[in-house]
Amino acid sequence: MHHFSYKAGVLHAEDVDLSSLAASVGTPFYCYSSATLEHHYRVLSEAFRDLNALICFAVKANSNQAVLATLGAQGAGMDVVSEGELRRARAVGVPANKIIFAGVGKTREEMAYALGEGILGFNVESEPELLALSSVASELGKAAPIAIRVNPDVDAKTHAKISTGKSENKFGVPYVDARALYQKARELPGIDIAGIHMHIGSQITDLSPMRSAFTLLADLAKDLMSDGIALRHLDLGGGLGIPYDATAPMPPSPEDYAGVVRDCLGDLGLKVVLEPGRMIAGNAGILVTRVIHVKEGADKTFLIVDAAMNDLIRPTLYEAHHDIWPVAQELRSMPPVVQDVVGPVCETGDYLALDRSLPPFSEGGLMAVMSAGAYGSVMASTYNSRLLITEVMVHGEEFAVIRPRPTYEDLIAQDRLPKWLG
Repeated sequence: MHHFSYKAGVLHAEDVDLSSLAASVGTPFYCYSSATLEHHYRVLSEAFRDLNALICFAVKANSNQAVLATLGAQGAGMDVVSEGELRRARAVGVPANKIIFAGVGKTREEMAYALGEGILGFNVESEPELLALSSVASELGKAAPIAIRVNPDVDAKTHAKISTGKSENKFGVPYVDARALYQKARELPGIDIAGIHMHIGSQITDLSPMRSAFTLLADLAKDLMSDGIALRHLDLGGGLGIPYDATAPMPPSPEDYAGVVRDCLGDLGLKVVLEPGRMIAGNAGILVTRVIHVKEGADKTFLIVDAAMNDLIRPTLYEAHHDIWPVAQELRSMPPVVQDVVGPVCETGDYLALDRSLPPFSEGGLMAVMSAGAYGSVMASTYNSRLLITEVMVHGEEFAVIRPRPTYEDLIAQDRLPKWLG
């Protein structure tokens, strides 16, 4: 669910009129609903209430400080994959003992920084990383709490670019090698074995792969505990999908997901760590863009808008669908037209929707690209020397600009000329 709805003929974010907001901050812009973020966190937390769960929001999904602070105030921890994300989480007051550091390529410098912060743990992706972390922790006189990420070779039945649990993916240690690596880890200095990590992919809409993976996880946990390794938690990653397309079947609910976890892992008596990103932030954000031109091509109609692939890359990178709503409700009652929604970037791949039945927008019309709160702004770039766009958060009748649009002077000032060109 989300808090974007029509009131008095205009699409609102909670109680904020998006037409008026567009006039105030300019287009394009991202808009996030704080009420939706809070609701999704509470629904997930309630579903796992009896499993001693820590919900660590995946910062890679949306790293805006206001989003992190909103979730942190609800009690969320954070799942980070870089020192930058760790610094963002700490900057808004998320306790270090609620932060998990994941990712396949942590540097020694990042390890040292995270150890200095006193984070909850590292999700270790390989034997070389384990050895490096042991070395860094020993040099600092610290013990690094770890969970080894185990790759179960389970097909998550999602897009190939966001599948992470198959043997050909770069993530984790092969399941058949995991027990031996844990035996090695227990002998290494500076290493404190805390748990096991498993994450098989993103935008998962079928729970059967999760059940298969968690069954393997339970077997490994029992083997390790029989080896005398005192596990404290099981990190299940994230991956639960959201409804991007209102006409498609609904993904499983958090309650259904929790039921699978309870069935597979509930009798182990271990703390559960969850790393949701999209499930919390995806439907909490939209991208609002304005039509620049309506172009009648030889074979189709193009809506040329002021947002582009550099602002929201998911459609061209993942062939992703995002529902598109007109900000003016009256357009919804007009006969739809098959159109492409494209941006100004000089690429054929610059589109937000292809061959989509949409209302007959006219020049200056506003549209909302829905479910853009996850993997939207965080993947944006300044390609074609376009400015990063404004981000706004609403709270009831209030709104705040939570990332202002930079100026062209800001953009160009990032470059430096060498002395021989000065």
